[in-house]
Amino acid sequence: MQSNRKPMRIGIDLGGTKIEIVALDSAGRAIVRRRIASPSSAYGDVVEAIATLVERVEEETSEPGTVGVGAPGAPSPANGLTRNANSTVLNGKPFASDLSRRLGREVRVANDANCFALSEASDGAATGVPCVFGVILGTGVGGGIVVRGTLLDGANAVAGEWGHNPLPWSTAAERPGPRCYCGKFGCIETFLSGPGLARDHAAHGGDAGEARAIVAAARDGDPRAAATLERYLDRLARALASVVNVLDPDVIVLGGGLSNVRLLYDELPRRLAPHVFSDTVRTRIVPAAHGDSSGVRGAAWLWPAT
Repeated sequence: MQSNRKPMRIGIDLGGTKIEIVALDSAGRAIVRRRIASPSSAYGDVVEAIATLVERVEEETSEPGTVGVGAPGAPSPANGLTRNANSTVLNGKPFASDLSRRLGREVRVANDANCFALSEASDGAATGVPCVFGVILGTGVGGGIVVRGTLLDGANAVAGEWGHNPLPWSTAAERPGPRCYCGKFGCIETFLSGPGLARDHAAHGGDAGEARAIVAAARDGDPRAAATLERYLDRLARALASVVNVLDPDVIVLGGGLSNVRLLYDELPRRLAPHVFSDTVRTRIVPAAHGDSSGVRGAAWLWPAT
C-alpha cells in the first residue's frame, strides 16, 4: 500500500563560521536542529561536513528527506560553479553537483538571502503575500524576491542583489563611495552592512567598534553615534525606495543583525515617501518572524510540500 506521508524536508544554512541544519515535518515544524562550526581548512571538508550532518539527521529520524542548502554566492547559470561567495573556498567550485554526488540524490542550492525571503514568504512575516522582498542587513547586504510563493532566481541568477547597485540619490560627500569587494565603488553594501555602518562612524570621528555598539550608544544619547544612525536611516530609506520603484513589493522583510534595530520600523515608512514615485506608499516594512532561523528554514522550503 502506497504511503501518503509527505517527505521530511532538510535545510542547511552554510555560513562562514557555522553550518546549521534543520529537519521540517510536513506541517513545517522543526523536528531536529543542529549547528556545528564551519570547517576552515578545505572545500572538500565543507562538502563532507554537510553530507555527514544530513546522514546523522536521517539516522536519528529514521526517515529520508529532501535536501536544500542556503549558501553564500550563487551557482553560475553558465557552468554551475559558485561565484560571488564571501566564503571564498566555495568560489569556482561545483558545490551543488559535488554535494549531490556525495549524498546520491538531487540537492537544491540557493543564495542565502533568497532562502531568507522564501522562508518569510512561506510561513513567516509575509505568509500569503503576493510580492515579498527579503532583505539581509548584516556582514553583507543581500536580498531575495518571492512572487506568489515562487522564488525568483532571474535570467542571470542575481534577482534581488540590490546590495551591489550604487547608493541612489547620493550626495557629493557620498561619491565615489567606499571600495566594495566586488571591485566597484559606492555599492549599497558598503554603506548599509554592519561593517559599512562602523566604517562611516569612524570616518566621522566616532570610536571604532561594531555596529551593535554604535546603535546602543545612539540609544544612550551619544550625539556622534546618533548622527551616524541618522545617516544610516536616510541611506537605507533611499536604497529601499529604489527597490519599491522597480519591484513595488507588498512587504519588505528585514533580517540580519541590523534588522534588530527597532527604530527602523518606526522611521523607514515615512522616509520612503519622498523617494517613491507614487502619491502613497503602502509597502509594509516588518522584521523577520523566524529571526536567525529564517535562512535554514528557507533552505528546507526550496522543496515545496508535495
